[in-house]
Amino acid sequence: MDNGCFSSPRRDFPAGLRVLVVDDDPTWLKILEKMLKKCNYEVTTCCLARHALNLLRERKDGYDIVISDVNMPDMDGFKLLELVGLEMDLPFIMMSVDGETSRVMKGVQHGACDYLLKPIRMKELRNIWQHVFRKRIHEAREFESFESFENIHLMRNGSEQSDDGNLFAVEDVTSTKKRKDADNKHYDKECLDPSFTKKARVVWSVDLH
Repeated sequence: MDNGCFSSPRRDFPAGLRVLVVDDDPTWLKILEKMLKKCNYEVTTCCLARHALNLLRERKDGYDIVISDVNMPDMDGFKLLELVGLEMDLPFIMMSVDGETSRVMKGVQHGACDYLLKPIRMKELRNIWQHVFRKRIHEAREFESFESFENIHLMRNGSEQSDDGNLFAVEDVTSTKKRKDADNKHYDKECLDPSFTKKARVVWSVDLH
């Protein structure tokens, strides 16, 4: 997921999908690795959940999806799912020989995007890219919604600034009106108050003529 989670898929997608597989059974680990590579996926395998968690923490953008067995000796698969969801937010597929409904529901409630029963079929592994694709589309839509919200927010701020500008304009008009009123009062005072000096009236005389 180059340049963030909103990057568009590679042209050869889903080829090159980076898969981290976690299983304490070395035989199953080998089988899954072989099957996934037949799908043209890049595969990293771990036999311990804690080791897988360290890899994910070291390379947060190094994997596209995680497939983990539910029953792990060092850490419960549900706990690994929870930590990956909190820290990396990667698509997480759980697998187990136990298909009990309560366990499947627990996986889904904890955030698993799928729950595969062993033995896993080739078709199921070939389609795991869809979970990655759906997640990217969902994140892209969320990003677009966020951008739309930001634009609306900016537009609102702009209108508020315009309103402020109008208020300033009103203040300017008011100030001008006050000045005009003051001038008019001054003029009226001149006309009505005899104490104000007036120009002498010119009387036409013989000398002036």
